[in-house]
This record gives sequence, structure tokens and C-alpha cells, in this order.
Amino acid sequence: MEFIADLHVHSKYSRATSKSMDVENLAFWAKRKGISVLGTGDFTHPLWIKELKSKLEEEGNGLLNYSGMHFILTAEVSGIYSKNGRVYRIHNLIFAPSFKSVDKINKALAGIGNISSDGRPILGLDAAKLARIVFDIDENCVIVPAHIWTPWFSLFGSKSGFDALEDCFEEQSKNIFCLETGLSSDPAMNWRLSRLDRFSLISNSDSHSPQKIGREANVFDCEISYFEIMDVLKKKDKKRFLYTIEFFPEEGKYHFDGHRNCKVSFFPEETKAHRGICPVCNHALTVGVMNRVDELADRPQGFVPDNAIPFKNLIPLDEIIAESKGVSKASKAVSREYLKIISEFQTEFDVLIKADENYLRSNLPAEIAQAVIMVRQGKVKIDPGFDGQYGTIKIFSQKEKKDKKNK
Repeated sequence: MEFIADLHVHSKYSRATSKSMDVENLAFWAKRKGISVLGTGDFTHPLWIKELKSKLEEEGNGLLNYSGMHFILTAEVSGIYSKNGRVYRIHNLIFAPSFKSVDKINKALAGIGNISSDGRPILGLDAAKLARIVFDIDENCVIVPAHIWTPWFSLFGSKSGFDALEDCFEEQSKNIFCLETGLSSDPAMNWRLSRLDRFSLISNSDSHSPQKIGREANVFDCEISYFEIMDVLKKKDKKRFLYTIEFFPEEGKYHFDGHRNCKVSFFPEETKAHRGICPVCNHALTVGVMNRVDELADRPQGFVPDNAIPFKNLIPLDEIIAESKGVSKASKAVSREYLKIISEFQTEFDVLIKADENYLRSNLPAEIAQAVIMVRQGKVKIDPGFDGQYGTIKIFSQKEKKDKKNK
């Protein structure tokens, strides 16, 4: 059975997260997007796990159910710790197949630090030690390094990460089989590192609000079961792991190098020319994902490994509507058009991926249909994100916008 899964979101108990991130809204928006399996996020938080236990029913296959939506127990843990004389800041995802396993994990982590302060707890816990704790509790649990290229909090981050996974996870490296690429990189960028060939590369929304669920996701063709999904990822099975749904990586907050406050955005070559120093404030630039991939890569751009899982770069429907109408995506006009389209197509992914071009042209306003088709073809123009600022995407050129207004 083909289905879409978004395995990394947060709850209302995480910092800087919408109060609408509760079970009801998560399920509602996942269905609206066209997602069948959704991560719960934040299972380490005492209030959230209590709410999950009261509303979700275990299916007996490692997943849970609420109103027809399948949930997988997930959490993100922030580890800030010293190792070999350097401070590292690593975010890791934990997937678990039961409340029983989660209770044991939470008890162990509560003995190390405060897991009540935030949905994504900050612990002074080495990533290798976290893996030992989790795998000793339940060998069916899975650890996935999160958004592995983000500068400040990730496995390969330019500001706080390692150069090799083995240095991070030590003897537990053999038990890590999956990596999350993050919004600022796509699989093609990761294919440039031969050392990553053995890993399944997953993409998730890391959503802090219901509307952003599914902005990145994974498409499987297998039984909807925790154990089946993890088996697919462990084996990197191309017959069952069909493709990932990706941001255009340039739209991510850390694609380029730069300084947001100084309005400085650089290609890697420009950063090198300035010796990593901001020409405005004379402080070190925040080195982004593109530069860091270049630093660690042993292959040229465009290389595709034999076992690579395909991917599709997309733009969320509300952004497409806003671009087509020339208004903010927060405007009421976008909301009205979005709801009208969903009533016709059933889900957002039916619009973005599944419907053929003729159906799009027959059932969408002409400019929105054209925009969806152009996004599918990769015909977009992007000012890349940098130093915590999202990139900006343009589908239509200024001339095309002017021509539309004059019609």
C-alpha cells in the first residue's frame, strides 16, 4: 500500500510551537495534507505523553491510532556535551514501538536531566550514550540523527558537529541506519558523500504548526506498521521506499553562508575569499549547509549512487497560491482558495503530486495550475536562505507578474 509519512513534528509543549499542535489538529491537518502516518513528537514530555495515552489507541503493530490517523511515537532530544575537548550540540530523533518502551526511556532520561522543561529536552548527554540507553531498553527502537547539516545543532553542523558519524556514535554506529537530511539539504547533496551510501535518507517537516505538516515527507509502498517501516529503512529497500518529498533546499534557513543581521549572504567561494569573516561586522560568518557539504564531500555535484532513493522538490500549496495571487500566504484570500482547492482535490498532495496536468488545468485557476506544473518541473527562482532566514522562492518572473496584471 502506497502512503505518505511525516515522522518528525513537535507538540504544543515545544518551545516556539503553536498551541494548536495537539492530537486533534495534528490528525486533522495530516489528513488534509494527504499523510497517513505522522510522528507524535515530544514523547519525553510528561504532559504530552499523558495526553497521547489518553487519546491514542495502540494498534498492536507498533503504531497508534486516532480517528483513522496512524501515529508513531517519536521524540527529539538535544544533546549538548563535551567530547575530546570540544563542545558538541547534536539533535537526535527517537522512534519507539510502544508506550511501554517510551515509559522506560523517559524514566532513564529523567534521571539525567529535566525532561519537563521543553518538548525537545536539552540534556548533557553524549549521543553514543543516548543510543546505548535507548537500544538497551528496546532493540526495536530507532535513533535517527536529525537535520544532519544544520550549523548549530546537528551531526555534521559547521558550528557544533562531527566530521564522521563514527566519531559521534562510536560502537553504536552499526545500529544507526537512517539520517534526516533537513530542510536546507536534499538527497542529491548527501549523495556527494560516499560514506553516507549505506544510510536511508529521510525527510520530515520538523513542523511547529499544523499547517506546515508534510512540507517534507516520505513515500512508502508497504504495510502500514512500525516494524515494516523500520525494516524498509534498515534495508534501504527501493521497492518499498519510493521517494522523499523535499523543500527546494535553497529555501531552508541555512543553505548559504552569511550574517542575517548584517544582510550578508555568500556562496562558499565568497566565504573563502573573505576568510570566513563578515565584511560588515568583522565577526565569523555562519557557515551554511552548502559549504559544509562541499567541505566533507568526496564526489562531484550530480553524482547519483546506485542505491539512491529518488526525491521530488515541491513547494507547499499555500505558498503557490500566494505567489500566484501576488499576496502574503497569511492572507484570507489564500486561505479561501486553499480550502476551495482541497474540497475539489481531497488532499494537498493530490494537487502537488498525483493529479495529471490536464486535470489541474481543468480544475484550478489558470495561474495556480501553471504554478503547480512549473514547480513540478523545477522552474523556480530562489534567493537562498542563510543564518536562520528562510530563502524566498519566486515561480513567476517580474515580467510574467506584470503581464498578468495587465490582462
